[in-house]
Amino acid sequence: MDFNGSDTIPGPRAEDRLPHTAQAAAKIVIVGGFGVGKTTMVGSVSEIKPLTTEETMTQAGVGVDDNFGSASKTATTVAMDFGRIRITDQLVLYLFGTPGQERFWFLWNGLFEGALGAVVLVDTRRLEVSFDVMGRLEERGVPFVVAVNSFPDAPRYPLADLRSALDLTEDVPIMECDVRRRASSRDVLMTLMRFLHSLAMTGSLT
Repeated sequence: MDFNGSDTIPGPRAEDRLPHTAQAAAKIVIVGGFGVGKTTMVGSVSEIKPLTTEETMTQAGVGVDDNFGSASKTATTVAMDFGRIRITDQLVLYLFGTPGQERFWFLWNGLFEGALGAVVLVDTRRLEVSFDVMGRLEERGVPFVVAVNSFPDAPRYPLADLRSALDLTEDVPIMECDVRRRASSRDVLMTLMRFLHSLAMTGSLT
């Protein structure tokens, strides 16, 4: 029963309904360390109001969570972010942003389940965090692309140098992005879809 006394349960908003033309859907995970921009990316690119599970950071996390480079951050994802975007009229991507703090990484296994691919967001001020992130994806066999989020105060390096530093093979796409901009975040997702298509064409995508 709703607040007006009716037995009718309200349905989704018109703008949130899945288009009738949709024929296929894919689950994509957005991963990375704490404060790299995962929640921002899901929010900027989602065509529906994103679901977030952000909670206020407290003193209990001091000395436990590594928030280097994110000292002004006051909230953190504790479960996941969720959004949706149409790539074409037929293809819909469901986006799942993972929690960045290491103590919540146990939730990643469930979020990786059924994922077709992933975006690894990287902060050049904390490249070392990315190794554990990519290692977990490789263990699960989830293909990924790397997107370097362009923070204003972060050092800039040639992508070739970053590829070497991250020990990426030549076939893994790496690009710069600004997750605050919808077009930039969409470009990252399109790059991932092209990469997954190329893997499928060569029989490398299982």
